[in-house]
Amino acid sequence: MKKFKDFELAEDENFAELFEESEKQTETNTVADGTIVAINSDSFIVSIGGKEGRIPLSEITVNGEVTYKVGDTVKVMILGTRGENLSLSYKKVLQKLKFDQFFDTYGEDPENVVVEGVITSIKPRAGFIVESSEGLEFFMPMAQGFIKAQGAVGKKIKAVVIKAKRDSNSIVISRKKLIEEFQKNKDEQISKLMENTEVKEGIVKKITSYGMFVDMGGIDGLVNYNEISYKGPVNPSQYYKEGDKVEVVVKSYDKEKGHLSLSIKDAMPNPWEEIKEQLEVGDTITVTVSNFETYGAFVDLGNDIEGLLHISEISWNKNVKNPKDYLNIGDEINVEVIDLDCDKRKLRVSLKSLQPKPFKKFLEEHKIGDILKGNVATITEFGAFISIGEVDGLLHNEEASWEQNVKCKELFKKGDEVEVKIIKVDKEKENISLSIKALAESPADKFASKYANGDIIKSTVKDIKDFGVFVKLEDNLDGLIRKEDLLATTEENPELKIGDEVEAVVVNIDKQNNRVRLSMKRLESQKNREVLKSVSDDSAMTLGDALAGQLRK
Repeated sequence: MKKFKDFELAEDENFAELFEESEKQTETNTVADGTIVAINSDSFIVSIGGKEGRIPLSEITVNGEVTYKVGDTVKVMILGTRGENLSLSYKKVLQKLKFDQFFDTYGEDPENVVVEGVITSIKPRAGFIVESSEGLEFFMPMAQGFIKAQGAVGKKIKAVVIKAKRDSNSIVISRKKLIEEFQKNKDEQISKLMENTEVKEGIVKKITSYGMFVDMGGIDGLVNYNEISYKGPVNPSQYYKEGDKVEVVVKSYDKEKGHLSLSIKDAMPNPWEEIKEQLEVGDTITVTVSNFETYGAFVDLGNDIEGLLHISEISWNKNVKNPKDYLNIGDEINVEVIDLDCDKRKLRVSLKSLQPKPFKKFLEEHKIGDILKGNVATITEFGAFISIGEVDGLLHNEEASWEQNVKCKELFKKGDEVEVKIIKVDKEKENISLSIKALAESPADKFASKYANGDIIKSTVKDIKDFGVFVKLEDNLDGLIRKEDLLATTEENPELKIGDEVEAVVVNIDKQNNRVRLSMKRLESQKNREVLKSVSDDSAMTLGDALAGQLRK
């Protein structure tokens, strides 16, 4: 037994012969008039010359309705005999008329005629029955199908006639041959298209979200949405419609995938080359707002070139959230070119650079020491940025309050109105430093109202560092006794520890920086001087008294 192999024409011919033999009966197929003598639930009976034959009712049923009645004369095909009964077919008569029409149209040898139909059934190990829209049936051998049998029923296909016989009402078709011929022609056409890079004309066949399919004379190529305009990715439906003629350049062909890539923009002059000698950074140009993104707006120069107006370049106001709040599609605006790279097709422009700089205006109206009101714009770990009109100033954590170790995030929330004082301006870096605590009396001020340099106070050790000891004086105010101002450690003066009470003299009160310096050594010296003075005074009194006594004598 021969083993069945796909795509072997010799085997195909055998299957075709088997099919033709299966159609032949004991008598030559003839058409005769018969009379319907009975109509049952599943069949109708036709009488011809005293002999009867049964035909499936479905053959004379259209949309569920029987088209004939008992007594009607109907043309049927005699396929043969089965004992005393005839083997008849009404459908074969209709098929024969269609076959005759097909041969009348395409001749007795209609090979290479392309037909189209739907696979209606499968003959196991033989092939497919394909029916055209006119009701004509074709036989397609399994090896000529180029399609899997599973799931094939119901599929619409195109195929080419490879064998046909009028007398046996058989037409054999091949989808495989049609595909092979198409691929061969396609390869030849692709080779011609790829021969040069000249501009060629095509017709827009289908538009999708990712590009357009263009008919290049029987070969479809894809123009990706990146290849339509020098602006970059665009929506093709905004530029073209199906049926439009377009000029394209062939870019590449992937033979394995059968993908032909085309470009419309490569068929046009490169506008970036044109502006290379005409435009440079710093130029002011008039553009049209063409599109919005969350990160900014795109502007059209009018020659298939778009530039990016980033959201940070729209206004000096740092709180711009949406470009639509400042611009509209179609607006004509003047902008400054701030970045241009024609090779990379990159253009960035600025709107704010043509506007007065808020920092310069601020310096014209304000100075260090001014007290202003603003709103908390941003809170960070190191402080808060306060919006004062069109500029922001920094309120550092250390300037938020005289209270120690307090951060802005603990005191404010975004949007809060605060009163601040300008304490520093860096013109070069355009930084403004603000303070709230400068508006209030410092703890050192309050301390100075009660104490002066030279006063002796008692306090408690709060912290011990390598460079000295911090003592607690009042709320939000510490005093520092530097290492060199401490007493030497002895049995009478043991090493200090946190919580110890100490006595020292005030040596400096820094109101601006809220600092107080103390000294234990200076206090010791001061006490020693007082003792010496006391001793000296006592000695002088005794000597005087003695002299006075001597004089009296």
